[in-house]
Amino acid sequence: MLASFDFDQAEGLRRMLAGPKPRIVTFLSATPEDDKGAMLVNLGASLAQSGNDVMIVDACTRDYGVAQRLGVDRGPSLLQVARQECALNQVIHSVPQGFAVTTLARTPCASGDDARRLAKTFDVLVKQAGSIIMVDGEFSADGSFPVPIMASSEIVVQVSTSATSITNAYALIKRLSQHLGRRPFGILVTGATEAEAKVVYDNMSSAATRYLAVTLTSMGSVPADEYLHRAARLGRAVVDAFPLAGASVAFRRLAGRFARTGMQQGRAA
Repeated sequence: MLASFDFDQAEGLRRMLAGPKPRIVTFLSATPEDDKGAMLVNLGASLAQSGNDVMIVDACTRDYGVAQRLGVDRGPSLLQVARQECALNQVIHSVPQGFAVTTLARTPCASGDDARRLAKTFDVLVKQAGSIIMVDGEFSADGSFPVPIMASSEIVVQVSTSATSITNAYALIKRLSQHLGRRPFGILVTGATEAEAKVVYDNMSSAATRYLAVTLTSMGSVPADEYLHRAARLGRAVVDAFPLAGASVAFRRLAGRFARTGMQQGRAA
């Protein structure tokens, strides 16, 4: 009995010393590239404003990623760290919006060795990074992510109210489920009122349940707002530049939800 008590105490101490496990969320999009970048910058800023330690990893090689959007895409990437060509702190950039940004790799890994080293480097980054790691991601045609941890992270698909975006988002979810197996996916609707977002989410959720046996979770919505574009032109987050704007209110609500819950609970908005 005493031995069991000692073991429990030791295990509890180890967990305390290890600290909380960072939350990793990979974002994919069925919206134009600029919409995704704006969403990630503003969500990252909103999370940082509410006291979260946030890092955004730009894992895009085809699309226009967050690092490029914020002008911190020059210089080495995590792939150069993996090849021992530079140190980890040389590829992490603090931006005025209140979070850190790093680039995974500018081109796909040329070899299996590179891919394995990059995966290990990403694991090191996760252990040293903040409480929330947001990955600006892509899902390749062959059904893979550049690092395995993206496949096991929470995955959120951004969609708008357009028929093309909804069709593309559903196709993306279908492809993800075929490659990653049955698991929940989050849906974030942008450029929509709450009522419009609910219609989009309900229709997608119903189709995914019926035809794919996949559970979707509503992660919330952000309305179309001219202040988003004004803030971007100023090089600032909308929550900082125009805190009373409708988009700012939505992003603060979204940040609160992301900080509190994961999609594993399967809760709809």
